Amino acid sequence: MDLTESNPDGLGIEVILPDGDKPAPCCPHGPTLLFEKVSKGGNAGRRFYACSACRDRKDCNFFQWEDEKVSEARLLAREAENRSKRQPFTQQEYCKRLEMFVSLPPDKKKFCEDCQTLLLPAEHAAHAAHRTAGVTAAQLRRPSVLLRPLDNKKSHAQYLFTNRSALFLLDALASLGYGKVLCVGAPRLQELIKLRNLEQKQKPMKSLLLDIDFRYAQFYNQEEFCHYNMFNHHFFDGEASSAVLDAFLGEVGGEKVVMVADPPFGGLVKPLANSFSLISQTWRKLQNSGDSNVQMAMMWIFPYFFEPRILECLPSFTMLDYQVDYDNHPLYKHGKKGRRQSPVRVFTNISPKLIVLPKEEGYRFCSICERYVCTLNKHCAKCNICPSKDGREWKHCSSCEKCVKPSWKHCQSCGCCALPDHSCGRGQEKEGCFTCGSLEHKRKSCLLKEAPRRTGYGAKAKKVSHHAGLKLKAKKKFGAARREKKLSAESL
Repeated sequence: MDLTESNPDGLGIEVILPDGDKPAPCCPHGPTLLFEKVSKGGNAGRRFYACSACRDRKDCNFFQWEDEKVSEARLLAREAENRSKRQPFTQQEYCKRLEMFVSLPPDKKKFCEDCQTLLLPAEHAAHAAHRTAGVTAAQLRRPSVLLRPLDNKKSHAQYLFTNRSALFLLDALASLGYGKVLCVGAPRLQELIKLRNLEQKQKPMKSLLLDIDFRYAQFYNQEEFCHYNMFNHHFFDGEASSAVLDAFLGEVGGEKVVMVADPPFGGLVKPLANSFSLISQTWRKLQNSGDSNVQMAMMWIFPYFFEPRILECLPSFTMLDYQVDYDNHPLYKHGKKGRRQSPVRVFTNISPKLIVLPKEEGYRFCSICERYVCTLNKHCAKCNICPSKDGREWKHCSSCEKCVKPSWKHCQSCGCCALPDHSCGRGQEKEGCFTCGSLEHKRKSCLLKEAPRRTGYGAKAKKVSHHAGLKLKAKKKFGAARREKKLSAESL
């Protein structure tokens, strides 16, 4: 099932964050998330559990109704499947293997490209039919180059920072005095920190990588890597890994900590924000801060058109104009013009005026907004902001009383600006309450939100004809296509 946060066709999937009262069932990716189908008119569908990390059931087929009674046999089968998909070694065993591998002579250091594994001499024969290659000391320091990036866009897609973007982040954090960097799904940044430490030209920084890709455990010790799922704040090695995070977050000796997160762009914002908030809460407890408003310094790398969702979850964040680009992404490249620019930005709770964007790459400081912006992001006297989100110069619409994208035009029928070839009459659907249709409030504060959920499933549910089932399936497929089109249009 393609789990998205909203559906313009009148049906949405809402994530119900855990409250700690009831443990969620587990799939190979850790505790699942609770979802609820929501339709216009106040009807909320039956709740169900699904994988937190994979949006497509082809990648993880876990599905369970919230009120479903699961047999003992099924629970045992599920646990057996979860065990079968765990990583082959523990973090401690990976550390011992790395020590043995480093001590090997150069001609004995082999890497299996098919299994994506560092091989010890006793394992060479078992991989004789596979593609293997020698490994140098330099390659061991750059595992993101040695490993084959995962490319499933609906689960663990890995897009790696270019050196340009990673070096910008590293220089910005170093200039702000951060001595510890928590890299959540950002392996390329972790590598550059360690490489810069080897140069011994600047004050060394400590780093800890939290990533769902267990292959990185082969290259780091227990204090440098934790197998982690950022969608449900789950440590696969349990308390041992969470203790590593606790030790890292402690700011002993004045070492300031900052988190840099680079989640998959297909991930749901709400559970990600919840995990990052939990990390911040852990940091606050370790600092013995009684002020609940004090937050850990964070940077969240995500496309600019997710700004409303991110700010709804984390109101203290601000979006920077800096364009982040990736080595292995066909579109998100620096230097492209117009709509072809990278839409990926940095969201942070660090004061924007403190983060200097490079002048040589086309950024300037706006003294009114007190932040660095793209050169084409002209300050609007009427809006009193630098309004552009996508790197192009936006224009002010007097009818809408705000600045809009240069490709948009004001539509008298819709009463707002939109693309010239848009469907008239749909503009107002973006406003108001999703549940009752009122334009006076959002669904979050709707009184009908707590209306009893429909339970018309199971034995007493109304039977659906084969023809109706095909129509429903076609409608869902059409709706998924429309959602993809909408996301593409938002970047125009």
